[in-house]
Amino acid sequence: MSRTIQKLNPRKLDGLSEPGWHGDGEGLWLRIKPNGSKSWKFVWVRDGKRREMGLGSYRAYTLAEAREMAVAARNLLKEGQDPLEFRKAVHELEEKERAESVEKTKPTAVAPTFLTYAKEYIAAHEEGWSNEKHIWQWTNSLTKHAKAILTKRVDMITPDDLVAILKPIWVKIPDTAGRVRGRIENILDAAKAQGHIKSPWENPARWKGNLVHRLPKRKRLATGHYSAVPYEAMPDFFQAVRHRPAPAARALELTVLCATRTSETLKARWREIDLKRGTWTIPAERMKMRVEHSIPLSVTAVELLKMIAQGRSPKPDDFVFPGQKVGKPLSQMSMTMVMRRMDLGHYTVHGMRSAFRDYMGDMTGHAENIIEHALAHQVGDSTARAYRRKNAFDKRRLVMADWAEFLIGTVVEFNLDGEVQAEAA
Repeated sequence: MSRTIQKLNPRKLDGLSEPGWHGDGEGLWLRIKPNGSKSWKFVWVRDGKRREMGLGSYRAYTLAEAREMAVAARNLLKEGQDPLEFRKAVHELEEKERAESVEKTKPTAVAPTFLTYAKEYIAAHEEGWSNEKHIWQWTNSLTKHAKAILTKRVDMITPDDLVAILKPIWVKIPDTAGRVRGRIENILDAAKAQGHIKSPWENPARWKGNLVHRLPKRKRLATGHYSAVPYEAMPDFFQAVRHRPAPAARALELTVLCATRTSETLKARWREIDLKRGTWTIPAERMKMRVEHSIPLSVTAVELLKMIAQGRSPKPDDFVFPGQKVGKPLSQMSMTMVMRRMDLGHYTVHGMRSAFRDYMGDMTGHAENIIEHALAHQVGDSTARAYRRKNAFDKRRLVMADWAEFLIGTVVEFNLDGEVQAEAA
């Protein structure tokens, strides 16, 4: 190309500051704006109309690079193409290829298996569970009774799968079956909420309008929600427990005497117990209803606790029933194992509360609301509970004494006001 075309002097460009259009020839221009900014332009005329295409800023490209771009634009014009339309088409093609490349590198969105997501769900909720036994219960019940869906994707589970899982245990172990169904329903709902299951979708574990029509009606246990030793057999059972030497047997003994829940007994600390006054105050955070519960200890319960503390000099924060690991209580399964070793594994520890309730309702004249208070059940509205809390404690002491005396073989007769009438061995 002749020098008459390349009019701009590379050595003088940096000093060039006069606003306006400075031509290099054959359509290449350096434009300087009043604010001092410089940019390269390619200008041509097509169909009688002036066309302009920006090539980039002066700082981004040298004069030589700008001239190369101008040559490429002139070649396109010779081929009958519009440089602006050509550049737009190239940019669109590059953008399409870039998008396709990104799409190919994205991982395929595949819903997790039920087992994988169940582990995530349990891990996410375990901090909010006050009872660490919940973690074991959830994991054990699902791996044991939901094997058929563990490796299935959460979005592929059907009502037929749920029927196949639940039908064999629905009547045989109804309480466990009900909990398994509820846990599966919760996990699948959470999977849907996190986008692992696409709409439209209905939870295959849903009871109403779904499984209620496909599973047989369950029979409830005659003694209540948990399988319980009949109260008529409780004195013999209690004596058998007292003759067993294991620490877990002492925990079971106290659980029976106080009609407490498993975790309430096993996580008891000495600071909760006042042996002089004969009271055990369980803080609200350890109670199912999140309400502080004071238990009037019977003489038998006080003697048991004194025996447990003998020779130990326990500190206030020590567990009453310490486990093998330092700073941990006995295992949640420890009392259940005692019953299994007694060949009574078909009964539950929680069922002792049912035996207590049945005995009190059938064989004594204690008021129903006092018995419910003894079980830490909420009775009446908040106003009624506030009023009764002060007066119920002494009457509950009679209830617990009655229960202890029944267990050790002493019969106490009460009138309808809960007052002792007669006592016989």
